[in-house]
Amino acid sequence: MSLRADWLPSLAAFEAAARQQNFARAGAELHLTASAVSHHVRKLEAWLGVVLFQRLARGVALTAEGRKLADSASNALADMDSVLRDLRATRDEQQRVRISALHSLTYTWLLPRLSGFTVAHPEIRLNMETEVGLARFDEGGPDLAIRHGGGQWPGLAAHLLMTETLYPVAAPTLDGIAAVRCAADIATLPLVSDRARQGWHDWFRAAGAPRVKPDERHHFSDTTDALNAAVFGLGAALARQRIVPPYLANGRLLRLPGPELAARWSYYVVYPAHRKLRPAARAFVDWLIALPKD
Repeated sequence: MSLRADWLPSLAAFEAAARQQNFARAGAELHLTASAVSHHVRKLEAWLGVVLFQRLARGVALTAEGRKLADSASNALADMDSVLRDLRATRDEQQRVRISALHSLTYTWLLPRLSGFTVAHPEIRLNMETEVGLARFDEGGPDLAIRHGGGQWPGLAAHLLMTETLYPVAAPTLDGIAAVRCAADIATLPLVSDRARQGWHDWFRAAGAPRVKPDERHHFSDTTDALNAAVFGLGAALARQRIVPPYLANGRLLRLPGPELAARWSYYVVYPAHRKLRPAARAFVDWLIALPKD
């Protein structure tokens, strides 16, 4: 006697009824009526030639034969459920991309663009990790990262994403802002800085005012924090071209007079050189690099 696929619904109905000891509750679990569960059980009993349940006034009780089949069916269905969950998890994991990036770039540049990727690739799931330190590409780590630097990292493949420039910004309500007419005037303002490799001294030199002494009063480790400090009137900040547009667009900051300073560092997409990117991660890298950068 072989078990045909068309007997599986009856076996599932029997297993639920055996656990619940009640056809109505089994039906609710399987989105069936109690009579449909009863029909499946009778079909199974007729096929096997044995009685599986004793019908009682309130519910049902397994016979010895029913208990034997219930134990086997429960174990078999649990094993199948476990395998199916593992297979689905494997599929889902293959469609998940883990990305590490600086918080400042993620918040102001990447997030406003991500819907373009999710619309084009609705099957891919993203895990965004914003880190101050460099991501570790060990087991369970990110598939790829967006790094700010010179483009050389041992063991990593690096693809140029975009260059960067720096220019001064301040809140329109900052004291003394109305008197700023040229680059040299900015030196009269309190200044905010971050941990960038280039700072106010570099910018004033590029602006033709190398002898000014910038009043750098407040220092922040994160570029976003430095810009928010400028928003709240702590001073003028040296903004990154890729980070500052949302602040300019909503009027929280305005650009001050002076040139754009080409940054020594750029943004790169990086991943382990020895590891082939999975298709989902490759799709994200290709999308990133193809994005308009203006």
